[in-house]
Parts: sequence; structure tokens; C-alpha cells
Amino acid sequence: MVDYRFGKDNLLETLAVWDEILLGRGKIRLIACGGTALTLLGYKESTKDVDFLVPVESEYKRLVRFLGKAGYRRVTSFGWNRPGNFLIMDLFAGKRVYTTELLSSPLRRGGNQKVWEGKKVYLGVLNPTDLIISKMFRGSSVDLEDCLTLVQHEKLDLRRLEKRYRETAKYQVNEERLLSNWMTFRNRLHP
Repeated sequence: MVDYRFGKDNLLETLAVWDEILLGRGKIRLIACGGTALTLLGYKESTKDVDFLVPVESEYKRLVRFLGKAGYRRVTSFGWNRPGNFLIMDLFAGKRVYTTELLSSPLRRGGNQKVWEGKKVYLGVLNPTDLIISKMFRGSSVDLEDCLTLVQHEKLDLRRLEKRYRETAKYQVNEERLLSNWMTFRNRLHP
């Protein structure tokens, strides 16, 4: 049976290889989001795909050029994979996770937590507040469970989280649906 999930060790091994063969000056900063972030934090054993924010446009372009030369192909609007490999890596340029525009860059102070750093690759995990916002904006049952896990394990000021959630929702297309997702999340926190 083929395992269609990716664990923390697999991801760090892949990034170490990239770090060895990546050309050019300066680091490429990757900020894990989605299930990838929860896997790197140790809250999930594995993830079905890999999600990275690449906050700096020039670093994003450099990474995309590298992936093309390394045999990766774009298979979805955000996703890359190598032929014969099941894993899709979703790469988001700037401060947008799928369709969610974060209020501030994950490179600002407190925007991410460092997980690993090589000579040319930096790996961080998106802060828990923005992780919850981006997951609850999608609002699937898996996203809800992941957010409840984050609340259990991370120190969060729930009032601040709600304020930031509502502020971020104002700039999105379907604010009403997003606020409904928040109420579902809040009701699960306080039944």
C-alpha cells in the first residue's frame, strides 16, 4: 500500500536536499501553514499535502525557477509536484493563504516560529492566530478540528483572536459565511 501522507522528517529531508542544491544568494523563507504547520508543530502525524507561504515575491520567483529546473511541474493553480510523486506542494506568494489575505506579513515579529534553517532555506510555522484564521476561513470539518487542537496546545488570547478574525473577515469576499464559521468554532470551544 502506498502512503499518501507526508511527515515532518520527510519534509525536513526534502528541504535539506533543496538547501544543498539551491543556487543564488540569500535565503528563501518558507512559512508553513495549514496541516503542514500542525505536522511540524507535532500536533498531527502527517499531512496530505505541503502548504508554504513564500512572503517575498523575489524569493517566490526564485523557488519556482528552482522547482522547474529540479523536475517539478505546476499541477494546480498553487500546487507543484514531481512526476511519479504523489505529494503536492502548494506555494502561496505574499501573505495570501489560498484565498485568505492575512492582515500582515508572516515575516513580521511574532508572525512565525522558526522550525529549521539551512544555508539557503529558512522554515517557519505561521503563528497560531493566523493559522486559525486561515483554516476557519476554509471551514471544513478537518480545519475545525485542527483549530480546536491549536487552542488546546498553544497560548492564545481568544478575545484577541476573535477581534483579529473579525477584522480579517471584513476584507474577504463572503464575510457573512466567515463569521458563521467563527460562531461554529466558538460554539465548539464553549458548548
